[in-house]
Amino acid sequence: MASLSRLLFPLFLIWVLGAIGLGWLVKSLLILFGLILLAPILAFLGFRWWLKRNLVQSQCPVCNLEFVGLNQTEFQCPSCGEPLKVEHGHFNRMVPPGTIDVSAVEVPARQIED
Repeated sequence: MASLSRLLFPLFLIWVLGAIGLGWLVKSLLILFGLILLAPILAFLGFRWWLKRNLVQSQCPVCNLEFVGLNQTEFQCPSCGEPLKVEHGHFNRMVPPGTIDVSAVEVPARQIED
């Protein structure tokens, strides 16, 4: 009997408030309760959408390590330490204008015999 009265009391309270003209209070409390339930879900979905638009997975142009970075940010490669910037979905080196990349080639040493 006690458990039944616990279930009926909130319904009775809502009915009394609605009967005396405080239905707006009940409706506003229900709307507030609904917003409290929906806000975390909407925040989670919004955060996932933002991450999907701003996370970039690419390779370092120097050492070819594949990792993830945020769009339009500057950082260093975790493997080689090269300063990189994310532009147009790819990692680009941050070098001054006019810089020429040179690849070094190891040449084996030979002795000249006299």
